[in-house]
Amino acid sequence: MSALIPGQKRLKRFKKRYVLLLLGLSYVFFNYSCLSMRSSPRETRTFFESRKVGYHDSVIQIAGKDLHYLQTGKPDAPTLVFVHGSPGSWDAWKSYLSDSTLREHFRLIAPDRPGFGYSDFRKSMDLADQTRLLNALLEELNNGLPVTLIGHSYGGPLIVNMALEAPRQYHNLAIVSGALDPEAEKPEKWRRLFMHFPFKYLVPGSFRPSNDELWWLKEDLLIMRSRLGELTQNVTIIHGTADRLVPFTNVAFMQEAFTGVESLRTFPLEEERHFIVWEREEFIKTTLLNWLLVKP
Repeated sequence: MSALIPGQKRLKRFKKRYVLLLLGLSYVFFNYSCLSMRSSPRETRTFFESRKVGYHDSVIQIAGKDLHYLQTGKPDAPTLVFVHGSPGSWDAWKSYLSDSTLREHFRLIAPDRPGFGYSDFRKSMDLADQTRLLNALLEELNNGLPVTLIGHSYGGPLIVNMALEAPRQYHNLAIVSGALDPEAEKPEKWRRLFMHFPFKYLVPGSFRPSNDELWWLKEDLLIMRSRLGELTQNVTIIHGTADRLVPFTNVAFMQEAFTGVESLRTFPLEEERHFIVWEREEFIKTTLLNWLLVKP
């Protein structure tokens, strides 16, 4: 085999660098565009138009941060606010926002939590900072009628913290597969590695803020634990008994800690796991309607 001449060697090195650059750019595109777990404006429009549902899609700036939300239903009705888990975005609740019965009776709002969707995407925030921004957003959107917060997974402790910080702003809380017990949180040690340079830039899409907030969650819950007795709203807890991501032991913890709530109802779903927000959607919708519309 004949040896490569200098020009051929340079061409070969150039091709290798080109391939490496292309791979690097492809990963950056994958990192920021793929695994974003959010619907594009076009996908959102297609979804609601196909169901003949009117909606409001907006971004509000609060404290220099973009907060994105979707709204459907009756503007002059009591409000249901749906708060997604980690990772995720407003569209985790899109079938709820398009539900005809819910829209008939309520104004429905689903925000992208800070760091997710189109709310300052990939910029991580802890529970306290997210609480301040979402409380400010919902104060901005206040229509003077009762507000019910519905939070799934990480959204569970978040809505509790929101209610603790702004008790007059919310009337009811529905905690679905919520992670409230700090002792049940076992943050994986590898998460910390991916919070620092250069490894944090390797975490794709919405998994970066998710990784950070899940690492901080145990400490956030320890801080919040001493205040849980101050919670005064009506509370409904829905949790699968076979949930491996957020153990069912969280239910007993909440029942013991929520000493000051107006009323507390618990719905254990036998043999169900973490994603009941979709797998038991009809049950959750019916539970909300019976709770909020049927007078005692």
